[in-house]
Amino acid sequence: MLDPQDTDQDDLRGGHSPWRKGGRPQSRVLEGDRHCELLVVGAGITGAMVAEHLTALGHEVCLVDRERPGFGSTAASTAMLQWEIDRPLIELTSLYGFERAANIYRQSLRAVTGLKELIESRHLPCEFRPRRSLYLASGEGTGAAELRAEHELRERAGLPSFYLDHPTLLREFDITREAAILSPGSADADPLCLAHSLLAEAVKRGALLFDGEAIQYEAAGGRVAVGLASGQTIEADSVVMATGYVMPDFVPTEMHRASSSWAIATPPQNPQVLWPGCPLIWEATTPYFYARTTHDNRIVIGGEDDPELTDPAERDAAMPAKTKRILQQLKTLCPDAELSADYTWSGAFSETADGLPLIGRVRGYPHLYAAYGYGGNGITFSFLAARMIARMIAGEDEPWYDDLAVDRPKP
Repeated sequence: MLDPQDTDQDDLRGGHSPWRKGGRPQSRVLEGDRHCELLVVGAGITGAMVAEHLTALGHEVCLVDRERPGFGSTAASTAMLQWEIDRPLIELTSLYGFERAANIYRQSLRAVTGLKELIESRHLPCEFRPRRSLYLASGEGTGAAELRAEHELRERAGLPSFYLDHPTLLREFDITREAAILSPGSADADPLCLAHSLLAEAVKRGALLFDGEAIQYEAAGGRVAVGLASGQTIEADSVVMATGYVMPDFVPTEMHRASSSWAIATPPQNPQVLWPGCPLIWEATTPYFYARTTHDNRIVIGGEDDPELTDPAERDAAMPAKTKRILQQLKTLCPDAELSADYTWSGAFSETADGLPLIGRVRGYPHLYAAYGYGGNGITFSFLAARMIARMIAGEDEPWYDDLAVDRPKP
């Protein structure tokens, strides 16, 4: 696990991604101790999502971040906003039963739909585009039969998807795989610009963004006191930890492990060489590769996930070899594309044993909430976390929240 005391933004990502800054509000220097109603620790995409929603509900919100907001793990995201979870529905069903697994998938679909509505209603400038997703057979244990079974289970759950056999996949997308599942309802965006736009919305409503590193949490008297490295204390009625992949040791979970992923962005391509309609692409294997396009016709493609290379120096040293393998994947997917990288980057991320996020109350710390997205659905889960935690603070829990609890048992 990453140590909050020894981690900075350079530890969370390496290289450079193509994402641009949005209208990020200026953070303030905290002078003296402070009290607020709600404190959000972390101002990346998750903290921004939480702060925007809580201020929209009329709450008084402060945020604190020890680094430049958004330039940690958020800047390393490929922002494939999928409702499909890293664990296929058939695998999640084997862990938790069909009804529970299907409901989690439906909640994920609603989260992407809600995110789309939020961005459109607030007119957030983040290059958001509704996308379909294409889940490809891998030929390594997950072929046509397995994808057909997954599709049938999704139909049973009422999830939108279409099974494509080899001739259909070749005809419609010019991709030579055995089969695929095509699903509407996903999206993509510029993650850094989205985070900054959400922060700006929160600040416009009165949220205060401070520089500071949270190093101590103490629950007493119905409030939570957060001690900062600079010596000040922020006391809040409720605190939301949205610290990305830097999880404090007192959060009780055995569900996650750290890993690393690599990605590239090509030069802008001739639109005629891109796959038709440019759906998000991911592969039915572990680890899988994933690909998307951008508004200026770049191809963003990544993968090569490795839990053994979490040291920042080792992760960066592996970038040339990882880039070469990613370009080889691109050649099989889109052979007429310009096979070079304008941008190469890597990032730390965490994955859970069941592919689900860790959201909710922290045991032993009343009024302290955790919002950790994880995996390939980080931004989708961030939106979900903002809505769940707001309702928890208001005392409006739902039974299914336990399915994503921070201290749920490892399957």
